Amino acid sequence: MLIPFVKMHGARNDFVVVDERDFAVGDETRAARMICDRHAGVGADGVLLVGPGEGTISDASMRVLNADGSEAEMCGNGIRCVARYLSERGEGDSRRIATKAGLIQTHVLSRDPDFLVRVVMGVPVIATRETKFVGPSIVSLGNPHAVFFLDDIDDVDLHATVAELASLPQYREGINVHVAAVETAQRIRARHYERGVGETMACGTGAVAIAAAALNLGVARSPVDVLVPGGRLRVIWDGSSSALLEGPAVRVFSANYEYFDVFAQEQL
Repeated sequence: MLIPFVKMHGARNDFVVVDERDFAVGDETRAARMICDRHAGVGADGVLLVGPGEGTISDASMRVLNADGSEAEMCGNGIRCVARYLSERGEGDSRRIATKAGLIQTHVLSRDPDFLVRVVMGVPVIATRETKFVGPSIVSLGNPHAVFFLDDIDDVDLHATVAELASLPQYREGINVHVAAVETAQRIRARHYERGVGETMACGTGAVAIAAAALNLGVARSPVDVLVPGGRLRVIWDGSSSALLEGPAVRVFSANYEYFDVFAQEQL
């Protein structure tokens, strides 16, 4: 079975975009695991499934399948890629995209020298829960985030931190974990561990969660540049209305993927 796709990334958080308006994948969970496999597939952090909009409510829809086949509510880097994909198909530069986290508005800001997209992310919901960790900020953007502010983010075992959080009952379904260091009031360095994927080069919703937590703590001011391993993302938030995320959307290549169920073959 040939699956047409476009390989894209946002700050090196990479995705395979499949338009289900043109092609139905079938067993999406297995297909996502195979496609994302960096040894036997295309290789990606996730698969983005583009679907039809709903009348006057939305122009298109996006579903996010993680590399392990699980489904995420939203992806800030991924939705910028979908915005570029729709724009290059001639479907417009301002799109309302339905996600499991709600309706998300996107706007193409520029095409040259970089293809930049602004995303209206919704209002971050910040809560502080007492755990055995020191000072995590718990932030929701339709998906859950734990943000730890540290002096040194490079000497942190993110896998171990995630494992400890996963042992707590409130995080049994998983949580995205971020470590961040405030360099200036408008510049924060960060690393990300995304549930269903692992450590990634960038996390769009995570960048917004980090900036929102820093603004809430009074250690940052908007706009905030979040420097991630894959590049730079900008977050604009006034503390009450929807947060804005700005960043690149890069098209790598398009092709057809010859899909067969390697996992079923391994069981033979």
